[in-house]
Amino acid sequence: MRTIATTLLLAAFGLPLAMTQTTAAKSFVGTVTAFKSGLVVEVKPDNDPAVDVKLTPTTVAQRIAPGEKTLQNAVTANVTELATGDRVLVTLEPASTDARRIIIMSAADISKRDEADRQDWNTRGFSGIVATRDGNTITLRVRSLQGETRQTVTVSDRTKLRRYAPDSVRFADAKPSKLEEISVGDQLRARGDKSPDGAAMTADEVIFGTFLATAGSVVSVDAAAKEITIKEIGTGKPLVIKLTPDSRIKQMPGLAGMGGGAGGRGGPPPGGFPGGGPPAGMPPGGALTVAQMVETMPSGTVEDLKAGQTVVVSSTKGATSGRVTAIMLVVNAELLVQMASGPSGAGAAAANGQNGTPPGMPPGGMPGGMDLGGMMGAFGLPGMGP
Repeated sequence: MRTIATTLLLAAFGLPLAMTQTTAAKSFVGTVTAFKSGLVVEVKPDNDPAVDVKLTPTTVAQRIAPGEKTLQNAVTANVTELATGDRVLVTLEPASTDARRIIIMSAADISKRDEADRQDWNTRGFSGIVATRDGNTITLRVRSLQGETRQTVTVSDRTKLRRYAPDSVRFADAKPSKLEEISVGDQLRARGDKSPDGAAMTADEVIFGTFLATAGSVVSVDAAAKEITIKEIGTGKPLVIKLTPDSRIKQMPGLAGMGGGAGGRGGPPPGGFPGGGPPAGMPPGGALTVAQMVETMPSGTVEDLKAGQTVVVSSTKGATSGRVTAIMLVVNAELLVQMASGPSGAGAAAANGQNGTPPGMPPGGMPGGMDLGGMMGAFGLPGMGP
């Protein structure tokens, strides 16, 4: 059993299973969480309590880059290079907490790798709600400020397919899947080679899942527990939203600041896009999709949330009724609620130019024809990526 457990941990670290032959009984993978006196490092394994590891003059330290599958390209390192958040593979001396060897995967390098991967998903990616699946061709519904469009994803034998795990917002927890498991209504994200007109793609990777989406007003905020309670629009029922380090919070600015300033046509906002250019993946002269619009919004924290704010949340289907774990939480989201209320929603909201109560929304009632699930799918599920 120890051999099996260590094999899984080594595989998670991206190292060859052959290493378990020599390190099975005394190796583990974890994250550096603290430094203590006497050259002691606290390392938290993925699924076990933290371990105090003693670094000694004989400890062999090596560094590998994220994505490496063997130690062939490992380089000599110094234990003084360790930093909080680094991923490490620790080999202990027999019957001791002294480290014989420590393999370091830098948190900074991991962050750079993940950011480059996120940008690639945005640039080469499609995301939306599955409208149809015919053979190996999937049609997505994608929402922009101009309305709904369709994009086509073709899956081949070389496409890597993964499905989001229940009760998890972690991309890393997604499980291998099959084309047959993709259903109409699923939220899907794909990346690969796009056609010249940007309407079709041959996918290298696909990740999908069945998600919930809801909107409501914030009733209370527990910043210490990273939880908020909202009153759902339509049902009036309370819903507890759990925020994890993998959850993303976006602050929706006024209409003029997020790409709807050109009369709701999806053009550049006044003064141009943040960073001087359009969002990654936006076609020249094309409409700003809701996913791209959300990406331009500033990030927020749970401490920023206040009672009375309107939020829209995307989540996995929780195991406990009345509780969900957020993938994406958009704050000050009255405009998104209005856009989800029907084809005229975006234009009406743009004409108002404000974030007041959306026209046509009765107290405690859901506007007719609201497609909140479609709207959340149009976000592109930024949480569904590395």
